[in-house]
Amino acid sequence: MTTFTARLGDRSLFPHLEARVYLNHGGISAPSVAVQAAVNEVLDDYARRGGAAFLRWNEQRTRLKGKLGALIGVAGSDIALLPNTTRGVIDVALCFPWSPGDRVILFQGEFPANITPWQRAAATFGIELCFLPLDEWNRDVEAGLASLSRELDKGARLVAVSAVQFQTGLRMPLAEITRRAHARGAQVFVDAVQACGAVPVDAGAAHVDYLACGSHKWLMGLEGCGFVYVHPSRVAALRPNTAGWLSHEEGLRFLFEGPGHLRYDRPIKQTVDFLEGGNYNTAGLAGLEASLDLIQQLSVPAIHEHVNAYLDVLEAGLVARGFQSLRSADARYRSCTLSLLPPPGVSVVDLQRQLGDRGVACALPDGVLRFTPHWPNNAAEIPFVLDSIDQILAALPAR
Repeated sequence: MTTFTARLGDRSLFPHLEARVYLNHGGISAPSVAVQAAVNEVLDDYARRGGAAFLRWNEQRTRLKGKLGALIGVAGSDIALLPNTTRGVIDVALCFPWSPGDRVILFQGEFPANITPWQRAAATFGIELCFLPLDEWNRDVEAGLASLSRELDKGARLVAVSAVQFQTGLRMPLAEITRRAHARGAQVFVDAVQACGAVPVDAGAAHVDYLACGSHKWLMGLEGCGFVYVHPSRVAALRPNTAGWLSHEEGLRFLFEGPGHLRYDRPIKQTVDFLEGGNYNTAGLAGLEASLDLIQQLSVPAIHEHVNAYLDVLEAGLVARGFQSLRSADARYRSCTLSLLPPPGVSVVDLQRQLGDRGVACALPDGVLRFTPHWPNNAAEIPFVLDSIDQILAALPAR
């Protein structure tokens, strides 16, 4: 097996990436050659051995859970592997032990993946949803926390929040949110897809109750695989409303141990992996492990520091050109995202498209221009980005 080495600011493990400057890791990351090699190894193994390859890759999942647990400061045994972040939100929302009238605190401006499942839970179980505006948090995190406390004082069963807000890049104070929620008897669910892999997340130290994440963004894996963490003290209370055939204890025996083991009355597992109801994206999970190995070589704190040094320079250049930065002025609340509003009269849609035409890949979630570099990006790219912006702005009609 080939060993791959990651270096901050070195794009050599991405030789097929066409964009001259790739700044959309907060959308979908391009797979490295390490990820491609891991996926190919799975395909080659199944192509050669068919079903006999299953047990080998089943063991790989246990190893991967341990690495994911280390990433977020929890035990690997408290993690279940799922197709994506959304699946994790759905499972918790539909398996939570609701009582009619329970209140859930959400945030206006969240990515829909952390809204829709709670809406479905509300429709199914008769719970109440309360939305707090994120605008206040963007202006003043302490004011946002005070607003959350006032809402918690009215009574709440759960708070659902993203570790990093997808549009502005605001890094939410998870430990303080959880402390305030727990003090008032509420639990906390975290959507970590815009954080894990580039922003330090310690779910254990923050005493988070639930956390879900996909692999295709900052973890730099592929679409179609992710994970959910459930604090061990919360698992027993969950109702297996989304259980599948692999959710049962000893659910595989009938496939390997001869006749007499096909039963439908085996108990549902009492561990978080009851959420792993069916077959896995084996190739995607192998790719995730390969990418995670590169991230762990560098360390998430080092990646976070590297990316923010990059963004410091890019942000200053864009603000000087009339852009309005949405990045927090307080370094404690910065992620690896730089979002901006363009100068007055400039179409953000046209700007993003023309940047793409010039080889700069970025995103435009809900009307903001979003740059999301990762560990392979090098500050030497920034002059090209700014020159491209200058060319686009210069070509606009006089205002």
